[in-house]
Amino acid sequence: MSTIDTSDHAYNLGSSGDPPYRRGIHPGMYADRLWTMRQYAGFSSPGETNSRFRNLLENGQTGLSVAFDLPTQLGLDSDDPLSSGEVGKVGVAIDSIHDMRRLFEDIEMSSISTSMTINAPATTLLALYVSVAEEKGIPSSDLSGTVQNDILKEYISRGLYIFPPGPSVRLTTDLISWCASNAPRWNTISISGYHMREAGCTAVQEIAMTLSNAIYYVREAIKKGLNVDDFAPRISFFFACHNNFLEEVSKFRAARQLWYELVENEFSPSNPKSSQLRFHTQTSGVTLTAQQPMNNAIRVSYQAMASVFGGTQSLHTNSFDEALGLPTEESARIALRTQQIIAEEHGVREHADPFGGSVVVETMTDSLIEESRNMITEGDS
Repeated sequence: MSTIDTSDHAYNLGSSGDPPYRRGIHPGMYADRLWTMRQYAGFSSPGETNSRFRNLLENGQTGLSVAFDLPTQLGLDSDDPLSSGEVGKVGVAIDSIHDMRRLFEDIEMSSISTSMTINAPATTLLALYVSVAEEKGIPSSDLSGTVQNDILKEYISRGLYIFPPGPSVRLTTDLISWCASNAPRWNTISISGYHMREAGCTAVQEIAMTLSNAIYYVREAIKKGLNVDDFAPRISFFFACHNNFLEEVSKFRAARQLWYELVENEFSPSNPKSSQLRFHTQTSGVTLTAQQPMNNAIRVSYQAMASVFGGTQSLHTNSFDEALGLPTEESARIALRTQQIIAEEHGVREHADPFGGSVVVETMTDSLIEESRNMITEGDS
Protein backbone atom coordinates (compact mmCIF):
# COMPACT_ATOMS: atom_id res chain seq x y z
CA MET A 1 0.00 0.00 0.00
CA SER A 2 1.16 3.55 -0.69
CA THR A 3 1.51 6.19 2.00
CA ILE A 4 -1.90 7.39 3.20
CA ASP A 5 -2.95 11.02 2.95
CA THR A 6 -4.18 11.87 6.46
CA SER A 7 -5.70 15.26 5.61
CA ASP A 8 -9.28 15.87 6.74
CA HIS A 9 -11.84 13.41 5.38
CA ALA A 10 -15.51 12.94 6.18
CA TYR A 11 -17.09 9.49 5.82
CA ASN A 12 -20.78 8.67 5.81
CA LEU A 13 -20.34 5.09 6.97
CA GLY A 14 -23.76 4.15 8.26
CA SER A 15 -24.05 1.52 10.99
CA SER A 16 -22.94 -2.05 11.48
CA GLY A 17 -25.57 -4.46 10.23
CA ASP A 18 -26.63 -2.16 7.38
CA PRO A 19 -25.71 -2.56 3.68
CA PRO A 20 -23.08 -2.49 2.26
CA TYR A 21 -21.84 -4.12 5.51
CA ARG A 22 -18.51 -2.30 5.49
CA ARG A 23 -18.83 -1.99 9.29
CA GLY A 24 -19.98 -5.55 9.93
CA ILE A 25 -22.92 -7.83 9.18
CA HIS A 26 -24.57 -7.61 12.62
CA PRO A 27 -25.74 -4.41 14.36
CA GLY A 28 -23.93 -5.13 17.63
CA MET A 29 -21.30 -7.51 16.26
CA TYR A 30 -19.64 -9.27 19.22
CA ALA A 31 -21.91 -7.65 21.77
CA ASP A 32 -24.66 -9.72 20.14
CA ARG A 33 -22.71 -12.84 19.22
CA LEU A 34 -19.07 -13.71 19.82
CA TRP A 35 -17.04 -15.20 16.99
CA THR A 36 -16.73 -19.00 16.95
CA MET A 37 -13.40 -20.15 18.37
CA ARG A 38 -12.02 -23.00 16.29
CA GLN A 39 -8.66 -24.73 16.45
CA TYR A 40 -7.74 -26.61 13.28
CA ALA A 41 -6.82 -30.11 14.45
CA GLY A 42 -6.23 -33.53 12.99
CA PHE A 43 -3.31 -35.93 13.10
CA SER A 44 -2.43 -39.60 13.01
CA SER A 45 -5.46 -41.75 13.84
CA PRO A 46 -9.15 -40.88 14.31
CA GLY A 47 -8.85 -41.95 17.96
CA GLU A 48 -5.96 -39.60 18.71
CA THR A 49 -7.70 -36.75 16.91
CA ASN A 50 -10.90 -37.44 18.85
CA SER A 51 -8.90 -37.12 22.06
CA ARG A 52 -7.53 -33.74 20.94
CA PHE A 53 -11.02 -32.56 19.94
CA ARG A 54 -12.43 -33.42 23.34
CA ASN A 55 -9.49 -31.74 25.09
CA LEU A 56 -10.06 -28.54 23.11
CA LEU A 57 -13.80 -28.59 23.82
CA GLU A 58 -13.12 -29.09 27.53
CA ASN A 59 -10.88 -26.02 27.40
CA GLY A 60 -13.62 -23.82 25.96
CA GLN A 61 -13.36 -24.20 22.19
CA THR A 62 -16.75 -23.51 20.60
CA GLY A 63 -16.38 -25.19 17.20
CA LEU A 64 -14.41 -28.04 15.66
CA SER A 65 -12.21 -27.72 12.58
CA VAL A 66 -11.00 -30.97 11.01
CA ALA A 67 -7.64 -31.29 9.25
CA PHE A 68 -7.44 -34.30 6.92
CA ASP A 69 -4.20 -35.92 5.77
CA LEU A 70 -3.08 -35.61 2.14
CA PRO A 71 -4.25 -39.08 1.04
CA THR A 72 -7.76 -38.34 2.34
CA GLN A 73 -7.73 -34.97 0.57
CA LEU A 74 -6.87 -36.78 -2.66
CA GLY A 75 -9.44 -39.56 -2.18
CA LEU A 76 -6.83 -42.25 -1.49
CA ASP A 77 -7.06 -45.05 1.07
CA SER A 78 -4.30 -45.22 3.65
CA ASP A 79 -3.07 -48.54 2.24
CA ASP A 80 -2.79 -47.22 -1.31
CA PRO A 81 0.87 -47.30 -2.45
CA LEU A 82 0.57 -43.61 -3.39
CA SER A 83 -0.23 -42.80 0.27
CA SER A 84 3.09 -44.13 1.54
CA GLY A 85 4.80 -41.73 3.91
CA GLU A 86 1.85 -39.31 4.10
CA VAL A 87 -0.74 -41.14 6.22
CA GLY A 88 -1.73 -39.05 9.24
CA LYS A 89 1.08 -36.54 8.77
CA VAL A 90 -0.73 -33.23 8.15
CA GLY A 91 -4.15 -34.33 9.32
CA VAL A 92 -6.29 -37.29 10.25
CA ALA A 93 -6.74 -40.28 7.91
CA ILE A 94 -10.38 -41.07 7.12
CA ASP A 95 -10.81 -44.16 4.94
CA SER A 96 -14.36 -45.26 5.82
CA ILE A 97 -17.40 -44.62 7.98
CA HIS A 98 -15.69 -46.59 10.75
CA ASP A 99 -13.03 -43.85 10.96
CA MET A 100 -15.66 -41.10 10.96
CA ARG A 101 -17.51 -42.84 13.81
CA ARG A 102 -14.33 -42.97 15.87
CA LEU A 103 -13.48 -39.36 15.05
CA PHE A 104 -16.75 -38.10 16.56
CA GLU A 105 -17.17 -40.66 19.32
CA ASP A 106 -18.62 -39.06 22.50
CA ILE A 107 -18.99 -35.70 20.74
CA GLU A 108 -22.50 -34.25 20.55
CA MET A 109 -22.78 -33.51 16.84
CA SER A 110 -26.10 -31.69 17.13
CA SER A 111 -24.71 -28.98 19.41
CA ILE A 112 -21.28 -28.39 17.87
CA SER A 113 -20.42 -26.67 14.59
CA THR A 114 -17.92 -28.70 12.55
CA SER A 115 -15.75 -27.25 9.81
CA MET A 116 -14.04 -29.68 7.43
CA THR A 117 -11.15 -28.52 5.27
CA ILE A 118 -11.91 -30.85 2.39
CA ASN A 119 -12.33 -30.05 -1.29
CA ALA A 120 -12.04 -32.67 -4.04
CA PRO A 121 -13.78 -35.45 -2.01
CA ALA A 122 -16.05 -33.04 -0.07
CA THR A 123 -19.22 -34.88 -1.13
CA THR A 124 -17.87 -38.17 0.26
CA LEU A 125 -16.69 -36.75 3.59
CA LEU A 126 -19.95 -34.87 4.14
CA ALA A 127 -21.88 -38.07 3.34
CA LEU A 128 -19.88 -39.94 6.01
CA TYR A 129 -20.45 -37.15 8.54
CA VAL A 130 -24.21 -37.07 7.86
CA SER A 131 -24.40 -40.87 8.09
CA VAL A 132 -22.67 -40.93 11.49
CA ALA A 133 -25.00 -38.19 12.75
CA GLU A 134 -28.06 -40.10 11.53
CA GLU A 135 -26.81 -43.22 13.35
CA LYS A 136 -26.91 -41.09 16.50
CA GLY A 137 -30.47 -40.03 15.72
CA ILE A 138 -29.52 -36.55 14.45
CA PRO A 139 -31.16 -35.56 11.14
CA SER A 140 -29.10 -33.68 8.56
CA SER A 141 -31.38 -30.66 9.03
CA ASP A 142 -30.04 -30.24 12.58
CA LEU A 143 -26.36 -30.27 11.61
CA SER A 144 -24.35 -27.05 11.45
CA GLY A 145 -20.90 -26.58 10.04
CA THR A 146 -18.94 -26.06 6.85
CA VAL A 147 -17.23 -28.02 4.11
CA GLN A 148 -14.59 -26.02 2.27
CA ASN A 149 -15.69 -27.51 -1.10
CA ASP A 150 -13.70 -24.83 -3.00
CA ILE A 151 -12.00 -26.67 -5.82
CA LEU A 152 -10.96 -23.65 -7.92
CA LYS A 153 -8.36 -22.51 -5.41
CA GLU A 154 -6.80 -25.99 -5.63
CA TYR A 155 -5.98 -25.36 -9.28
CA ILE A 156 -4.73 -21.87 -8.41
CA SER A 157 -2.58 -22.49 -5.36
CA ARG A 158 -2.52 -25.99 -3.80
CA GLY A 159 -2.86 -28.68 -6.44
CA LEU A 160 -5.03 -31.08 -4.39
CA TYR A 161 -7.55 -31.87 -7.09
CA ILE A 162 -8.66 -35.25 -8.48
CA PHE A 163 -10.77 -34.50 -11.54
CA PRO A 164 -10.62 -31.86 -14.32
CA PRO A 165 -12.20 -28.45 -13.53
CA GLY A 166 -15.57 -29.08 -15.22
CA PRO A 167 -16.52 -32.28 -13.35
CA SER A 168 -14.99 -30.90 -10.14
CA VAL A 169 -17.18 -27.80 -10.21
CA ARG A 170 -20.21 -29.99 -10.93
CA LEU A 171 -19.50 -31.94 -7.71
CA THR A 172 -19.23 -28.62 -5.87
CA THR A 173 -22.63 -27.44 -7.11
CA ASP A 174 -24.17 -30.90 -6.54
CA LEU A 175 -23.27 -30.59 -2.85
CA ILE A 176 -24.64 -27.03 -2.73
CA SER A 177 -27.90 -28.24 -4.27
CA TRP A 178 -28.28 -31.22 -1.88
CA CYS A 179 -27.65 -29.13 1.21
CA ALA A 180 -30.14 -26.47 0.11
CA SER A 181 -32.87 -29.11 0.42
CA ASN A 182 -31.50 -31.37 3.17
CA ALA A 183 -29.07 -29.46 5.41
CA PRO A 184 -30.26 -25.84 5.59
CA ARG A 185 -27.93 -24.97 8.51
CA TRP A 186 -24.83 -26.20 6.71
CA ASN A 187 -22.39 -23.83 4.99
CA THR A 188 -22.04 -25.58 1.64
CA ILE A 189 -18.85 -23.87 0.51
CA SER A 190 -16.08 -21.84 2.12
CA ILE A 191 -14.40 -19.91 -0.65
CA SER A 192 -10.79 -19.66 0.36
CA GLY A 193 -8.37 -16.81 -0.10
CA TYR A 194 -6.20 -18.23 2.67
CA HIS A 195 -4.27 -20.68 0.53
CA MET A 196 -3.68 -18.15 -2.22
CA ARG A 197 -2.35 -15.65 0.33
CA GLU A 198 -0.11 -18.31 1.84
CA ALA A 199 1.17 -19.04 -1.68
CA GLY A 200 2.31 -15.44 -2.02
CA CYS A 201 -0.49 -13.18 -3.27
CA THR A 202 -1.12 -9.68 -1.92
CA ALA A 203 -4.13 -8.47 0.06
CA VAL A 204 -5.67 -7.05 -3.13
CA GLN A 205 -5.15 -10.31 -4.99
CA GLU A 206 -6.58 -12.29 -2.06
CA ILE A 207 -9.79 -10.27 -2.15
CA ALA A 208 -10.09 -10.24 -5.94
CA MET A 209 -9.38 -13.91 -6.63
CA THR A 210 -11.54 -15.10 -3.74
CA LEU A 211 -14.55 -13.03 -4.79
CA SER A 212 -14.02 -13.92 -8.47
CA ASN A 213 -14.15 -17.61 -7.59
CA ALA A 214 -17.27 -17.00 -5.50
CA ILE A 215 -19.06 -15.23 -8.34
CA TYR A 216 -18.23 -18.15 -10.65
CA TYR A 217 -19.71 -20.67 -8.19
CA VAL A 218 -22.89 -18.60 -7.88
CA ARG A 219 -23.26 -18.45 -11.65
CA GLU A 220 -22.76 -22.22 -11.95
CA ALA A 221 -25.29 -22.97 -9.21
CA ILE A 222 -27.86 -20.75 -10.91
CA LYS A 223 -27.21 -22.60 -14.20
CA LYS A 224 -28.04 -25.77 -12.27
CA GLY A 225 -31.52 -24.37 -11.61
CA LEU A 226 -31.07 -22.91 -8.13
CA ASN A 227 -32.30 -19.47 -7.16
CA VAL A 228 -29.60 -17.28 -5.63
CA ASP A 229 -31.56 -17.06 -2.38
CA ASP A 230 -31.70 -20.87 -2.16
CA PHE A 231 -27.99 -21.15 -1.42
CA ALA A 232 -26.17 -17.80 -1.19
CA PRO A 233 -27.04 -17.24 2.50
CA ARG A 234 -25.00 -20.38 3.28
CA ILE A 235 -21.91 -19.33 1.34
CA SER A 236 -18.98 -18.55 3.62
CA PHE A 237 -15.45 -17.29 3.05
CA PHE A 238 -12.03 -18.08 4.48
CA PHE A 239 -9.26 -15.48 4.66
CA ALA A 240 -5.73 -15.29 6.00
CA CYS A 241 -4.60 -12.61 8.42
CA HIS A 242 -1.03 -11.38 7.97
CA ASN A 243 1.24 -9.00 9.84
CA ASN A 244 0.25 -5.60 8.43
CA PHE A 245 -2.31 -4.85 11.13
CA LEU A 246 -4.18 -1.91 9.61
CA GLU A 247 -4.13 -3.33 6.09
CA GLU A 248 -5.65 -6.58 7.35
CA VAL A 249 -8.41 -4.75 9.26
CA SER A 250 -9.13 -2.78 6.07
CA LYS A 251 -9.01 -5.91 3.90
CA PHE A 252 -11.88 -7.59 5.72
CA ARG A 253 -14.01 -4.42 5.62
CA ALA A 254 -13.27 -4.00 1.89
CA ALA A 255 -14.12 -7.62 1.04
CA ARG A 256 -17.45 -7.33 2.85
CA GLN A 257 -18.50 -4.19 0.98
CA LEU A 258 -17.28 -5.38 -2.41
CA TRP A 259 -19.08 -8.75 -2.11
CA TYR A 260 -22.32 -6.92 -1.31
CA GLU A 261 -21.96 -4.70 -4.35
CA LEU A 262 -21.06 -7.56 -6.71
CA VAL A 263 -23.96 -9.78 -5.62
CA GLU A 264 -26.54 -7.01 -5.65
CA ASN A 265 -25.49 -5.74 -9.07
CA GLU A 266 -25.44 -9.13 -10.84
CA PHE A 267 -27.95 -11.34 -9.01
CA SER A 268 -30.48 -8.98 -7.31
CA PRO A 269 -31.27 -11.29 -4.37
CA SER A 270 -34.42 -10.90 -2.28
CA ASN A 271 -32.87 -12.22 0.94
CA PRO A 272 -30.46 -9.70 2.54
CA LYS A 273 -28.30 -12.56 3.80
CA SER A 274 -27.48 -13.55 0.22
CA SER A 275 -25.16 -10.56 -0.10
CA GLN A 276 -23.62 -10.66 3.39
CA LEU A 277 -20.02 -11.84 3.45
CA ARG A 278 -19.53 -14.16 6.44
CA PHE A 279 -16.00 -15.36 6.94
CA HIS A 280 -13.61 -17.49 8.94
CA THR A 281 -10.06 -16.28 9.54
CA GLN A 282 -6.87 -18.17 10.22
CA THR A 283 -3.72 -16.44 11.34
CA SER A 284 -0.90 -16.74 8.84
CA GLY A 285 1.14 -19.93 8.75
CA VAL A 286 3.84 -18.50 6.49
CA THR A 287 4.66 -15.75 8.99
CA LEU A 288 5.64 -18.30 11.66
CA THR A 289 9.33 -18.93 12.23
CA ALA A 290 11.10 -22.07 13.40
CA GLN A 291 13.76 -19.87 15.00
CA GLN A 292 12.64 -18.33 18.32
CA PRO A 293 9.22 -20.01 18.04
CA MET A 294 7.79 -18.30 21.13
CA ASN A 295 7.79 -15.05 19.13
CA ASN A 296 5.07 -16.66 17.02
CA ALA A 297 2.66 -16.38 19.94
CA ILE A 298 3.07 -12.59 19.76
CA ARG A 299 2.59 -12.52 15.98
CA VAL A 300 -0.54 -14.66 16.26
CA SER A 301 -1.99 -12.40 18.96
CA TYR A 302 -1.79 -9.30 16.75
CA GLN A 303 -3.10 -11.16 13.71
CA ALA A 304 -6.03 -12.47 15.76
CA MET A 305 -6.77 -8.97 17.02
CA ALA A 306 -6.77 -7.62 13.45
CA SER A 307 -9.22 -10.39 12.47
CA VAL A 308 -11.53 -9.39 15.31
CA PHE A 309 -11.35 -5.67 14.49
CA GLY A 310 -12.08 -6.61 10.88
CA GLY A 311 -15.28 -8.38 11.93
CA THR A 312 -14.61 -12.11 11.54
CA GLN A 313 -17.34 -14.65 12.37
CA SER A 314 -14.94 -17.49 13.18
CA LEU A 315 -11.25 -17.65 14.06
CA HIS A 316 -8.39 -20.12 14.24
CA THR A 317 -5.20 -19.03 15.96
CA ASN A 318 -2.05 -20.90 14.94
CA SER A 319 0.06 -22.51 17.65
CA PHE A 320 3.52 -21.09 18.26
CA ASP A 321 5.28 -24.37 17.37
CA GLU A 322 3.62 -25.07 14.01
CA ALA A 323 6.75 -24.14 12.06
CA LEU A 324 8.39 -27.11 13.82
CA GLY A 325 5.64 -29.73 13.69
CA LEU A 326 2.13 -30.59 14.81
CA PRO A 327 0.98 -28.52 17.81
CA THR A 328 1.33 -29.99 21.26
CA GLU A 329 -1.59 -29.88 23.69
CA GLU A 330 0.10 -27.01 25.51
CA SER A 331 0.67 -24.89 22.39
CA ALA A 332 -2.88 -25.57 21.14
CA ARG A 333 -4.21 -24.51 24.54
CA ILE A 334 -2.20 -21.26 24.44
CA ALA A 335 -3.52 -20.55 20.94
CA LEU A 336 -7.08 -21.01 22.18
CA ARG A 337 -6.41 -18.93 25.30
CA THR A 338 -5.19 -16.14 22.99
CA GLN A 339 -8.68 -15.86 21.53
CA GLN A 340 -10.33 -16.09 24.93
CA ILE A 341 -8.13 -13.32 26.35
CA ILE A 342 -8.94 -11.07 23.38
CA ALA A 343 -12.65 -11.77 23.87
CA GLU A 344 -12.79 -11.38 27.63
CA GLU A 345 -10.06 -8.95 28.68
CA HIS A 346 -9.75 -6.20 26.08
CA GLY A 347 -13.22 -4.70 25.65
CA VAL A 348 -13.56 -5.73 22.02
CA ARG A 349 -17.25 -6.53 22.46
CA GLU A 350 -18.10 -2.94 23.32
CA HIS A 351 -17.67 -1.46 19.82
CA ALA A 352 -18.95 -3.02 16.61
CA ASP A 353 -16.44 -1.30 14.31
CA PRO A 354 -13.84 0.47 16.46
CA PHE A 355 -11.69 1.56 13.50
CA GLY A 356 -14.64 2.97 11.56
CA GLY A 357 -13.97 6.58 10.60
CA SER A 358 -10.21 6.31 10.92
CA VAL A 359 -8.75 8.24 7.98
CA VAL A 360 -6.02 5.64 7.51
CA VAL A 361 -8.33 2.62 7.68
CA GLU A 362 -11.10 4.16 5.55
CA THR A 363 -8.61 5.27 2.89
CA MET A 364 -7.03 1.83 2.87
CA THR A 365 -10.47 0.23 2.64
CA ASP A 366 -11.45 2.41 -0.33
CA SER A 367 -8.14 1.66 -2.07
CA LEU A 368 -8.48 -2.09 -1.56
CA ILE A 369 -12.05 -2.02 -2.92
CA GLU A 370 -11.02 -0.08 -6.02
CA GLU A 371 -7.94 -2.17 -6.79
CA SER A 372 -9.74 -5.47 -6.17
CA ARG A 373 -12.72 -4.44 -8.29
CA ASN A 374 -10.40 -3.52 -11.16
CA MET A 375 -8.72 -6.92 -10.93
CA ILE A 376 -12.07 -8.74 -10.90
CA THR A 377 -13.25 -6.76 -13.92
CA GLU A 378 -10.03 -7.53 -15.77
CA GLY A 379 -10.37 -11.23 -15.02
CA ASP A 380 -13.99 -11.26 -16.17
CA SER A 381 -13.26 -9.59 -19.49
